[in-house]
Amino acid sequence: MSSAPRPFDLIATDLDGTLLRDDHTVSPRTQRTLEAAKATGAQHIVVTGRSAMWTKPTLDAIGYTGLAVCSQGGQLYDAGEHRLVTSVTLDRQVAALALAKAEAEVGPLAVAVVQDGLDGEVLFSRDYDMPSSGTELSDPVDDPAALWAKPLSRVLIQHPALGDDELAAATQEVAGALVTVVVSGRGFVELLPLGLSKATGLALASARLGTKKDRTVAFGDMPNDIPMFRWVGHAVAMANAHADLKAVADETTLSNEEDGVAVAIEGMFELD
Repeated sequence: MSSAPRPFDLIATDLDGTLLRDDHTVSPRTQRTLEAAKATGAQHIVVTGRSAMWTKPTLDAIGYTGLAVCSQGGQLYDAGEHRLVTSVTLDRQVAALALAKAEAEVGPLAVAVVQDGLDGEVLFSRDYDMPSSGTELSDPVDDPAALWAKPLSRVLIQHPALGDDELAAATQEVAGALVTVVVSGRGFVELLPLGLSKATGLALASARLGTKKDRTVAFGDMPNDIPMFRWVGHAVAMANAHADLKAVADETTLSNEEDGVAVAIEGMFELD
């Protein structure tokens, strides 16, 4: 191990498409590299779009017990104690209005919702094509009212013809004053509380951890990582990242299938 000064105090990693391989696991090399970086005094934090409930099985599998920024920055989750430190909800009336404006612009949308809280479920309409996440989900709901029955952290939308980027742009145009619109993965266009982002969640976590943004390096792959990239001192996009994210990154590493996070950290920290 190098005796060179530690380049960063905090390593922030997205999960899907970044820290995780496509089979939703973390490679042994990446796990070893993160442990080696932590041995220098650096801290590692997960910053994911997944809700805490949806994140827990993955964190348990890799032995992660620290703070995690979940739900696109809306939840700060203590994985070791399995409790929410903070949680932000999306006003359901505002979300319904934003959805109505989007549908008036582009036509009917398939809808999914992520309920608030550690036990909050992911509910989705029968026409919503829920991408694989490695997490077991409930069956589709037939009654649209059921989607709005409990407090929500965010709403997900799909269009039968428009791609994710097109749908996000159209929704932003007509509803951007009501909600934050992000593309977080293939098939995931999300409506969030206005102003919420991974950057706001990471800033809160960083303050609790006693770290500073200019001493933080972040890894990601999708446009929802852009605010986080702009907040940190150094930003690394995966080779498989969305073009919009690569455009604001300081560098690009290998893909999530090629241990891109580990490769970059080994170089930065001069790990053997």
